[in-house]
Amino acid sequence: MNSLWPTSFPNASHAELDQPQEFERLWRGFMTARATLGLMLALFQVGIYALIPQQSSAPLLICLTYFAAALAVRLTGQPQQLQRSFDASWLQTVGVDVLAFATLQIVQGGAIDYTPLFALPVLVVGVLGSMLLAMATAASVTLLLFAHAAWLMTRHTGDVTGNFLQAALTGAGCFAISFIASQLATRLANVELRAQRNQLAVAEQRRVNELVIKSLTDGVLVVDEGGKVRSTNPAACLLLDTRAQNDELDLSTRPGWQTLMQLVHASFASHHPQQADITVDRPGSSPRRLRVRTQLTGSLKGQTQEQVQGLCVVFMQDQREIQARIRAEKLAGMGRMSAAVAHEIRNPLAAITQANALLTEDLSDPAQQRLAQMVGQNALRLENIVKDVLHLAHAGEPGRADSAKSLDICKSTERICRDWGNQHAAGGELGLSLPIEPLNGWFDVEHLRRVLINLLDNAQRFASHRPSSIQVSLESGGQMPSKIGLTLRVWSDGTVLDPSVEQHLFEPFFSSESRSSGLGLYICRELCESHGATISYDRSDRLLNQQLVPGNEFRVVFKPAPDQPATP
Repeated sequence: MNSLWPTSFPNASHAELDQPQEFERLWRGFMTARATLGLMLALFQVGIYALIPQQSSAPLLICLTYFAAALAVRLTGQPQQLQRSFDASWLQTVGVDVLAFATLQIVQGGAIDYTPLFALPVLVVGVLGSMLLAMATAASVTLLLFAHAAWLMTRHTGDVTGNFLQAALTGAGCFAISFIASQLATRLANVELRAQRNQLAVAEQRRVNELVIKSLTDGVLVVDEGGKVRSTNPAACLLLDTRAQNDELDLSTRPGWQTLMQLVHASFASHHPQQADITVDRPGSSPRRLRVRTQLTGSLKGQTQEQVQGLCVVFMQDQREIQARIRAEKLAGMGRMSAAVAHEIRNPLAAITQANALLTEDLSDPAQQRLAQMVGQNALRLENIVKDVLHLAHAGEPGRADSAKSLDICKSTERICRDWGNQHAAGGELGLSLPIEPLNGWFDVEHLRRVLINLLDNAQRFASHRPSSIQVSLESGGQMPSKIGLTLRVWSDGTVLDPSVEQHLFEPFFSSESRSSGLGLYICRELCESHGATISYDRSDRLLNQQLVPGNEFRVVFKPAPDQPATP
């Protein structure tokens, strides 16, 4: 292995790894120390030269040259690791140090001992290079010190034994420094390598988590206790109708999101997950009903106060999507059931109806005739239920809206209402308010008949049966402030609906009456949605006998028809 220090990982970006790395910081620190030492030595020699003018200027020139070389490496050099041999990088750093200190030691002639300075190059190699190079550098310094002691011995200068002993002790210290520094550097390099790998693993896991969160259809918010959003996904931004980035979202500053903020506060206060159905107000859009559940993350032990604080993960679902899934499941179940209904009920029912009709012809007793009439009525009711179930099953098949076309809603509504009034002898109860000019919408005439008759039957069931207690009106988009499009309204003066009934009004098999199948309004909604129309319920007032009377109103908003001739 040529180097103790880890190199950059090929797939790691600067944002994923802390920069500068530890090796680069150490390299700059050592180069700064060399330049500082050179400056201090130069100033020291200037002081000596000022005190002793006859002193040789050679030491000053050596120190200035060393300072210039060290400063040049610090300013222009790039952090690089020392290899296993005495290469160019070793020569311009460690080699310059050893040469400068050895020259000073020789020039000063033993007057000043520079041997402690040799610890710096040995330490530099021990930290920035391999142990082999550190030991070789320590050996080189030791050989130079012994050579200097031998040179002093030839000149009969100083204590020979003391000089050799000093060289031996300094050499031993250099070897110890090189070994210890190399071991510490190896440990530090391993720590940094593990740190880099951990950072890469965390970065990779973060990318995976972001990918998973972004692909979720449920909205996800990661919120701290103060309401600051740490992370979000596109589904959450769509549900909340916001385009703000994570660092711009704050639940506490949005008035329409206070119910969401209260749920987050309740989670932190109770330290337990919360779940609730809430309404979120959206500026410029209608409020949205959401099903929200929260989950708290675990706190980090032994960290700073800011890191100890946990986070709250908020999962949001649009209740309209939940209800749509429930409706789809119910529809699938009814589709499977419809085949059995057709074969198991319709044939025996037809036999019962036919037998009852034949039996009625021979009955003369009024009581028996009433019983036969009851059998016929209930058989007819069963037949209608079977038809509703079969129609509901076929409504979910592909091509259910293929028969839709541009239709004159005004004329069709008038004709259907007239037929219904004649059939139910309810002409006096029904009031029509239709424009004279044609109003076109995109719908099938038979499906419109089924929707309108279901709404009229439902209105008659709860109306007071007074004149005009049932009112049908048709308005174009230009006649209404909301500009919502061509709208058919069926109003009756029935009593107010219970909130629990209103909530499930358009669900299949739901009815407030035991004699009703609970499929009429559901079929109306399915037919409307198949043609791009919408149906809704509201409580509204109408003028009846010169008085404003509250009542129940169903509204059908039609899809605009293409520019083509309408079918009357």
